[in-house]
Amino acid sequence: MAEATPSALRELVANASLEIAPRERAGIANVAKSLPVNTCVYVPAPAKRPLLETLDAVAAIRPVGLDPVPHIAARRFASRAELARFLAVGAGEHGVHRVMLIAGDEAQPRGPYADALQVLEDGVLAQAGIREVGVAGYPEGHRAISPGALEQALARKLTLARQQGLGVYAVTQFSFSTTRITAFCADLARSAPGVPVYVGMAGPTDAVALMRYAQICGVSGSLRAMRNLGASMAGLATHTDPHEQLLALARHVDTRVDSNVVGIHLYSFGGALRTADWLRDRLHPV
Repeated sequence: MAEATPSALRELVANASLEIAPRERAGIANVAKSLPVNTCVYVPAPAKRPLLETLDAVAAIRPVGLDPVPHIAARRFASRAELARFLAVGAGEHGVHRVMLIAGDEAQPRGPYADALQVLEDGVLAQAGIREVGVAGYPEGHRAISPGALEQALARKLTLARQQGLGVYAVTQFSFSTTRITAFCADLARSAPGVPVYVGMAGPTDAVALMRYAQICGVSGSLRAMRNLGASMAGLATHTDPHEQLLALARHVDTRVDSNVVGIHLYSFGGALRTADWLRDRLHPV
């Protein structure tokens, strides 16, 4: 198998982003020491936790020189007014200009938005001054949505974003299967050429936590495949560090002239500092 070129690797890590749990906001200054200025740091909106915690984390990120990107979990908002207030504080007080738009984990919507598409249709993001929107990509599919419905929803989101003057990009869910990731990226390059893609990867973590988050995040398809192949807990060791996946992705970028993969997105699973240190070591190898 051909080796990935150093330039492909450098580009992917230079355009990396990561997530930080709201509860980790007290340590954001230490995280910032390992990251380039203006690195995008995404802040999830955990189910059953107050939305204020997300805004508190956003408020801590901007002063240390990083670019906060809050998740807008559509089903979390009880009203349009609540979403508008959230966006007004984020954009007006903390310089938020891009958001990650998802449906959220609520079983039932708390308010008028059942999914990410309805938030875009509302127009509230552009009205609040948001300039870029991240949308989710699912290399393993979605446990509650058919592939055809996912494709239609993505096409509609891209159309609405263009109509509202919003930049749009895709961030994929992480997967244990590099084959699924590269196949998804190749399909997206054909169906949505020019839309930047950030490939999600599980940041460095232990095997037990990785399996737990895989089940929560809906990537159990490749997890089941690994088990069917006889993979033990110890066999997950190669997936607790994303370096091999990074190399495989760089090879994919190298071999496709139509690739729209521009960077990686690291899910830190509560280990933002360890993830930031891992990224620093790739940005500045000894």
